[in-house]
Amino acid sequence: MSSRFGTQDLLACYRRGVFPMADARDDPNLFLVDPDMRGILPLDDFHIPKRLKRTVVREPYRVTVDTAFTRVMESCAEETDGRESTWINSAILNLYSALHREGHAHSVECWDDDKLVGGLYGVAIGGAFFGESMFSRATDASKIALVHLVARLIEGGFTLLDAQFHNPHLEQFGLIEISRAAFKERLRKALTVEANFYSGIGSVSSENGSSSIMGSSAGAVTGAVSFTGSGAVQRITQIS
Repeated sequence: MSSRFGTQDLLACYRRGVFPMADARDDPNLFLVDPDMRGILPLDDFHIPKRLKRTVVREPYRVTVDTAFTRVMESCAEETDGRESTWINSAILNLYSALHREGHAHSVECWDDDKLVGGLYGVAIGGAFFGESMFSRATDASKIALVHLVARLIEGGFTLLDAQFHNPHLEQFGLIEISRAAFKERLRKALTVEANFYSGIGSVSSENGSSSIMGSSAGAVTGAVSFTGSGAVQRITQIS
């Protein structure tokens, strides 16, 4: 992939239904992926397991949005006991951090006091959200981040949540696999939707110290807060 590959090229890839990866964290090269089968989480049929639902309502962690995007990416790139290598190299980290600054990439974070214990990140275009990666350093932290993400996407009018591949971890939430052609048809429709990642919720302070966050249309939005745990669960169960 050309070294001139920038954020606009990345957005164009997502609109075509493909995304970049690297073979390893220390491999500087990127390649585009277009899976035969695509994993998605239907937003109108998202399932929260009963035990997790109680945990989300109990609010064991403070949940924020777009306050530590780069730290979330760096945490997703770290090697763990169950993951000896990752595909997030320096080129991907720099590219998506730039995309975040432009208002198209977002993160959800879970905090235990001031310690970042879980989170996820992805890309929003139109009514489609492309989930990229998640991490967890505490019980259920990444799962709670996912529940809050889904509540936000539903509130904002999104119609497609791409999980890229089949992942047994996501089956409990209702993950399904569809063909490449079926995915691209859903994507085509989702890209015509004017969704808003901050609809009715607003923004928070980011890691660069700004007092507002750029929405999915790259326009500044102010005054946002995250869902409460019970609010996130309620928003999801209203339609699922």
